[in-house]
Amino acid sequence: MTDRAIRQIEILREWIEQAAPHLNSTLSVRLWDGSIVPLGPDAKRDILLAINSPEAVRRLMFSPRLMTVFEIYAENLIDIEGGTPLDAVRRWDHIAVLKFARSLNKMQLARTLWPFVRKAKPRKGGEAALGYEKKVAGKVSEGRNDKEMIQFHYDVSNEFYALFLDPEMVYSSGYFKTPDTPLEQAQKDKLEMICRRLRLKPGERLLDVGCGWGGLVCHAAKNHGVNALGVTLSKAQYDYATAKVKKLGLEDKVTIELRDYRTVDEPEAFDKIAQIEMFEHVGFDNHDAHFRQMHRLLRPRGLYLHQASTRLCTPRAEDFRKKTPYQDVITRFIFPGGELDYIGLTLTNLERHRFEVHDVEAWREHFQLTLEHWVRRLWENREAARAEIGWPKTRLWLLYFSLFAESFRRSTISVFQTLASKRQTGPSGLPLTREDLYE
Repeated sequence: MTDRAIRQIEILREWIEQAAPHLNSTLSVRLWDGSIVPLGPDAKRDILLAINSPEAVRRLMFSPRLMTVFEIYAENLIDIEGGTPLDAVRRWDHIAVLKFARSLNKMQLARTLWPFVRKAKPRKGGEAALGYEKKVAGKVSEGRNDKEMIQFHYDVSNEFYALFLDPEMVYSSGYFKTPDTPLEQAQKDKLEMICRRLRLKPGERLLDVGCGWGGLVCHAAKNHGVNALGVTLSKAQYDYATAKVKKLGLEDKVTIELRDYRTVDEPEAFDKIAQIEMFEHVGFDNHDAHFRQMHRLLRPRGLYLHQASTRLCTPRAEDFRKKTPYQDVITRFIFPGGELDYIGLTLTNLERHRFEVHDVEAWREHFQLTLEHWVRRLWENREAARAEIGWPKTRLWLLYFSLFAESFRRSTISVFQTLASKRQTGPSGLPLTREDLYE
């Protein structure tokens, strides 16, 4: 090891030791020479934050952003050893980390870490192929390519998704009656809760917007006797769902179509519509068109179940659309074009577009539990995932699921099931209580 390399390790080790009292984490850091530095007085060595190269320090010095963390993690310049990224994230106080980062004197830090900075070279962008690099238009009329963006996320590989999803391939929050409920049961209970909340009856027509791998339409047809249409823009999902319908012998009850839901042209043809965590893909500039289409397709007093993840509203509502660093990362690597609204905006838009809102139920902790299952399952199957989609993408998904699970735990992100009907003067047609949902 060169004198310069030894000096780099000494400097970084000393800096981490000085930072540790402020972080008070139970994590320890392993440097690329194998030495281990605790991040707090009670730090353990069972889970380690590994810095595998001085290049990681260089990159963070030039670009101290969450985007850089994702990039260097994907490239294995940093790693988590002994557990999942979620295990590591929960070993420190997120607020303490932010306060410490904001308290740093940037000039002093640059002088301290100068041996890393002064010979750093610009990043070559080797990870660019992992992300969606095209500019995303706001409106469909302005060239927004939802099909391409949906396929970027969902057409990764059906086999990859099967490594962490339940047997029904349900890619949305489960419904946990107890914290110990298995994921498989939580997803079955979720499908049943959707059907109950929509008060599905035999012979009714159900539209599932963004039907995924066909879990809901098949469950609704098989157990509630409806005639269901599921639409998706993902070719991989379409192929899987079509095969599933045939395997279950539901061809006379369920139709799967590879099409944009905005092209469905059957005014007032549907008794019920379900939109389960697809709304996040629509984009703010297309919300009005979305709700107009839902209203147009429903019969009078038809029910619309809107399940979507949300962010906390900003103190000034006009600032809400400003992108956060987390949004920048997720829309680049995971969900291009994705945008979360806040629950107040959802309800306002439903009323603006002539819906009557009946129920709003928070499922935040249900999604936290769901994501914890997905993290664990993907971690346990990481070698199979690596063979299927490559190691960098596998690592990005592990980090994405972990940070999302922590966001739900900290309540910075939530998810709501909102039931509305196409407004009409007179009785809603719903029971006076909700006892029927929980029988």
